[in-house]
Amino acid sequence: MQQNPPQDQQDLLAQAEAWLAEDPDEETRGELARLLADGDLGELASRFSGTLQFGTAGLRGELGAGPMRMNRSVVIRAAAGLAAYLRAKGESDGLVVIGYDARHKSADFARDTAAVMVAVGLRAALLPRPLPTPVLAYAIRHLGAVAGVEVTASHNPPRDNGYKVYLGDGSQIVPPADAEIAAEIAAVRSLADVPRAEDGWEVLGDEVLDAYLARTDAVLTPGGPRTARVVYTAMHGVGRDVVLAAFQRAGFPAPVLVEEQAEPDPDFPTVAFPNPEEPGAMDLAFAKAREARPDIVIANDPDADRCAVAVPDASAEAGWRMLRGDEVGALLAEHLVRKGAKGVFAESIVSSSLLGRIAAAAGVGHAETLTGFKWIARVEGLRYGYEEALGYCVDPEGVRDKDGVTAALVVAELASELKERGRTLTDLLDDLAVAHGLHATDQLSVRVEDLGVIADAMRRLREAPPTVLAGLAVTRAEDLARGAGDLPPTDGLRYYLEGEYRARVIVRPSGTEPKLKCYLEVVVPVPDAASLADARERAARTLGSLKRDLARAAGI
Repeated sequence: MQQNPPQDQQDLLAQAEAWLAEDPDEETRGELARLLADGDLGELASRFSGTLQFGTAGLRGELGAGPMRMNRSVVIRAAAGLAAYLRAKGESDGLVVIGYDARHKSADFARDTAAVMVAVGLRAALLPRPLPTPVLAYAIRHLGAVAGVEVTASHNPPRDNGYKVYLGDGSQIVPPADAEIAAEIAAVRSLADVPRAEDGWEVLGDEVLDAYLARTDAVLTPGGPRTARVVYTAMHGVGRDVVLAAFQRAGFPAPVLVEEQAEPDPDFPTVAFPNPEEPGAMDLAFAKAREARPDIVIANDPDADRCAVAVPDASAEAGWRMLRGDEVGALLAEHLVRKGAKGVFAESIVSSSLLGRIAAAAGVGHAETLTGFKWIARVEGLRYGYEEALGYCVDPEGVRDKDGVTAALVVAELASELKERGRTLTDLLDDLAVAHGLHATDQLSVRVEDLGVIADAMRRLREAPPTVLAGLAVTRAEDLARGAGDLPPTDGLRYYLEGEYRARVIVRPSGTEPKLKCYLEVVVPVPDAASLADARERAARTLGSLKRDLARAAGI
């Protein structure tokens, strides 16, 4: 006599069968049918153990069938939720502009979103082809849209994709909008309840891109030098053509391309992770730089909203050194204040405190926000914003988000101005260290397979907070989940340490990747340029000790 499977297995199989019946995508239908035929209960359980959660980062996850993966069914539900939210806010016939990168399924997800919007009476416009995320952020305000969607997983692994939502001010969503949209998504019972139009949306021409490129001129000083020579990598993403066009408009020498990474390729074949910060990701760019001998190397991430910069360094094995995001953030800030920029200079709490010192010395405002440009972009009076993860906003009136294209232009402008005086970006960093102290930062980042590891580490630190790190007493510990100052609550911990090093540590789960991130900073006084080498050694020792002690305290 054949036994029936346990009830929980029956429920799992029933969920999978129901999902299969309404899946509109031939590829994921085939994938799910194979799992059912093979009776792969473990894999089915991982895909049907819940749903991808829509939050302030929108959606992001691995491609595949089921509610815990990114696929057309999940995207159609997300689009329906966004459409219902907009209609509830009185935007029943507003315009939604949709952009997408070159990842697997991005174009499909963009068209599905347009079809859902049009079917309920909203207007929809698709960008003409895969383009950088900042072009979408610009287009929202330029076209007077009520919302925007960018289909991208930024610098995540090849098998991921994502869904980023902006409202009409051109900024990414923040609470309570995220929860309200999530509630509308949860209210979608079946795809059969979601109408989708066959046509009726607009596919934009190049007018929006041309307007964006015209706007990039505004970030540069008219008549300034344009002599910096650049090696550029698009990291297999969508940045190349827009960056080349922007550099040509500005009158810079054409960047030398890293040809192996110049074409959009969703498989990212030359890198383990398509993120300039990851080990090995810049190897091809450095090889090209050793051959071409440029002044700087610039890299974008795949959707070109981040900008990485490298400088010649004879002491580095590759002959080139990646600047930290905090270093580039400080360089851009110093350059902007020297250009006479006024307004508020803002950063996330995990970024270096050096920005505050630069702002104070220049007599401009300074603000700290929670992590992410969804918060930075909302700072009143914003003139410049950055976060340590290679994100920079140098033209908030044009793009209220990080923009790796305009940031690249301003870096090239600064390098050109310094070059005319026989100086380099490294020389300016030394100047800042002497003026404000050496602000040395580092990160302890742990990628996990099991998210429970992150939860355990955060619980361990909350239950037994460290009292000493790197031999320095913890003078103040803040649980950011309770809020701190004017900051909204967030899952994070912040420690301040005693002594002249003014060390600071922040621990938080990543909002977009399965990582626990720990941000470390020490500030070492630098009496004069001759003291720089010693200051760097002292800072490196302290950062190394902080990493070791924090890892032990967190159990990672």
